[in-house]
Amino acid sequence: MIKKTLWVVVGPTAVGKTHWAIQLAKHLKTEIVSADSRQLFKELQIGTAVPTDEELAQVNHHFIQSHSLQENYNAGQYERDAIALLNDLFLKYDDVVLCGGSGLYIKAVTEGFDDIPEIPEEITEVVEEKFNNEGLIALQKELQELDPEIMNKIEVSNPHRVMRALEVVKHTGQSIVSFRGKKVIERPWQTIKIGLDLPREILYQRIDNRMDKMIKQGLFDEAKKFFPFQYLQALQTVGYREIFGYLKNEYDKEEAIRLLKRNSRRYAKRQLTWFKRDQEIFWFDAEDVSVKKMIALKK
Repeated sequence: MIKKTLWVVVGPTAVGKTHWAIQLAKHLKTEIVSADSRQLFKELQIGTAVPTDEELAQVNHHFIQSHSLQENYNAGQYERDAIALLNDLFLKYDDVVLCGGSGLYIKAVTEGFDDIPEIPEEITEVVEEKFNNEGLIALQKELQELDPEIMNKIEVSNPHRVMRALEVVKHTGQSIVSFRGKKVIERPWQTIKIGLDLPREILYQRIDNRMDKMIKQGLFDEAKKFFPFQYLQALQTVGYREIFGYLKNEYDKEEAIRLLKRNSRRYAKRQLTWFKRDQEIFWFDAEDVSVKKMIALKK
């Protein structure tokens, strides 16, 4: 019996995930499931960098402009919908490609969720900053002080596990173990995770160039159209938030553009921090990768 395979393509914004996911899907003669928490909203076009019509015509995509931003859609709902879709797709294909930069959506599909409360962003940022500045050993030491019993129950050499456990105990005062009432979900397929990255200066230049292109395409006009709905969760993101500030006369257009680029670079850094925690990801330079190299990962 042929083992079904989910190919997961991840990485920061503007690194080239869509291009390589399409090349991989074409080679495998299969379809793409998007794991982008903003591209699934049908009203948003420019600020979410959805695949072009030409790209969408090459391979069948799912969860691209499929929901309304009026829907309070979250990662838990995405997990249920995506798993149901994947079960159907694997009836037709031996391989399916999952592509996106939303770490929580990727986690929802590949690992599933437990009942841990949502962690405030400020706590996550503090833990990530400590990891970036002081390394894993510093996190292990703090976790040992706050939750000594957990040290024997998780893989302490895995930054993702240590950071998650630390976030939970800092937020709730309770061990992550106390929230786990079920076993790790085993999906009925094997998963191969591919990470794309670039030297920082190249990635940041791509991000700036993409933002310039979005602005020329009418990003400010798109944001203005949705200004009355700025309170919606889907619009509380990089690419719209900065323009809303401009529309509220908090700063001029030049400053809005500076913030758009700066915050997009910061977002890319957060994405990389998230994905670099996952030791199952095989990393490639996005300018030195090929379908042949990706396919070779399958044993």
